Amino acid sequence: MSRFEDPAIITCAISGVIANKEQCPAIPYTPEEYAAEARRIVDEGGSMIHIHARKPDGTPSYEAAEFRSITEAILSAVDDVVINYSTGAVGVPVEKRIAYLRELRPEVAALNMGSMNYAKYSRRRKDFVFQAVFENSFETIITFVRAMTELGIRPEHEC
Repeated sequence: MSRFEDPAIITCAISGVIANKEQCPAIPYTPEEYAAEARRIVDEGGSMIHIHARKPDGTPSYEAAEFRSITEAILSAVDDVVINYSTGAVGVPVEKRIAYLRELRPEVAALNMGSMNYAKYSRRRKDFVFQAVFENSFETIITFVRAMTELGIRPEHEC
């Protein structure tokens, strides 16, 4: 892990998984856009970049290829930054989410510490756009802990 003079770690999740460019034009989709956002973050004092990978068209990705391209672009733009991969997903098998950790071995990855109701409500429609349970059972948490321990990845506990 990088050594910082200031022990505070400021983490920025620069894309999220739900929002899009129509809602916020600054959300990065391409590796180059992620790198530019990371540069701005580090220039302002950020020290950890939390990555929700996306394909260049903006759709979420859980593939190692997208995580690799984004990570390489960020590390070519900034040098003393910690890369942190999201592992959360609704409907994506645990083993698929561990596969990109196993292949790329980031310094840090998210460890989601419990389940939650996850939804987006539209006031205009007066209905939910989507609603789901973001499942993180004890079995899922333990599976991620074991994989991260085996791979030498530090968990970021998301509560």
